[in-house]
Amino acid sequence: MSEAKVVTLGCRLNTYESEVMRKNAEEAGLDNAVIINTCAVTGEAVRQARQTIRKMRKKDPNAKIIVTGCAAQIDPEAFAEMDEVDRVIGNKEKLEVESFLPERTELIEVTDIMEVRETAHHLIDGFDGHTRAFIEVQQGCDHRCTFCIIPFGRGPNRSVPIGEIVDRVKNLVERGYREVVLTGVDVTSYGPDLPGKPSFGQMVRRVLSNVPQLPRLRLSSLDPAAIDEDLLEVISNEPRLMPHFHLSLQSGEDMILKRMKRRHTVLDAISLCDEIKKRRPDAVFGADIIAGFPTEDEAMFATTMETLARCNITFAHVFPYSSREGTPAARMPQVPGDVRKARAAKIRALGEAALDEFMAERVGKTVSVLVEKNNAGHCEHYCPVQLTDDVDAGQIVAAKIVKIQDGSLIGERVLND
Repeated sequence: MSEAKVVTLGCRLNTYESEVMRKNAEEAGLDNAVIINTCAVTGEAVRQARQTIRKMRKKDPNAKIIVTGCAAQIDPEAFAEMDEVDRVIGNKEKLEVESFLPERTELIEVTDIMEVRETAHHLIDGFDGHTRAFIEVQQGCDHRCTFCIIPFGRGPNRSVPIGEIVDRVKNLVERGYREVVLTGVDVTSYGPDLPGKPSFGQMVRRVLSNVPQLPRLRLSSLDPAAIDEDLLEVISNEPRLMPHFHLSLQSGEDMILKRMKRRHTVLDAISLCDEIKKRRPDAVFGADIIAGFPTEDEAMFATTMETLARCNITFAHVFPYSSREGTPAARMPQVPGDVRKARAAKIRALGEAALDEFMAERVGKTVSVLVEKNNAGHCEHYCPVQLTDDVDAGQIVAAKIVKIQDGSLIGERVLND
């Protein structure tokens, strides 16, 4: 019998949770099965999930098809009604070994995610090769952005106690991991459900102070409205915190931000980037941006372009707006699809130009590279670097950048005297 296969759709968090499911299925003795970890962020994501299920059934007619993830959590009955599906399990259940026992045959096992409060199953680590580890420190979201269905797939905000996070990071460092990424659904909302209500910045500081052997720490997407003085102090004073900060901006125009029900303004975003640069001059910024959100006109779009330039957004993750049934934004006046795509292309071009300029500025400078495989890795600013020397994976080395080639910085290793 063949081992269970996991097919992942959607976000990075799903990717790492899939690694946990793969291990759980193996521990449970599940074989000859396909586990499909779905996404629900847009209507198109749900359509792709259904298409993938049919494709997997056609590819392997005898395998047990288990569907999970956000789309399954939000509408389990719709997937249970598909002839191709044997079981539907929820986002809580997918992280439990017992859910994958071969004798489990219930068609639908989906807990009401809004009632879930524990975090024991959410302290998971996923791995990028054998050099970088990802730790989920928080789950769920208490906010209700008008374009987003994800809180109904992930449940309320809930945080992992700092002591457990520190123990996990120590364990990873002992196993040879050189970089840890703190991730979650809404990481900057960390802490209000814990005793003492620690902030995200306080947790980051505790991790770094309690694990001095950890060389590099990265943060996943940050909500500009929730970055407080605690986190700014860590950014100012801790060189092991990498200077690449990815912001959940979504738009650069105040009326659109208001209609999205975001909690920051354009001035907030600009002031935050200025403050981080003041405290950490080598900081570089990424951002999630939705192009063509309902009611966005040309003047609003032009303002967003100006804001992105003003914030020096170098790594732009751009998405043409895609309507999601069940969200308030789906009922707003829609921007034509071709206009959304054209605006997304313009933002991508702006980001690519900014990235090209930033990488060109690296030429002649020395950067710190975490080598991942094939003598390649990422520098502290998360630019890809290809080394001209043979270096074992897992090492952090200094490299002088000599040129740019095929979208990567080319670096020569700098040896210490």
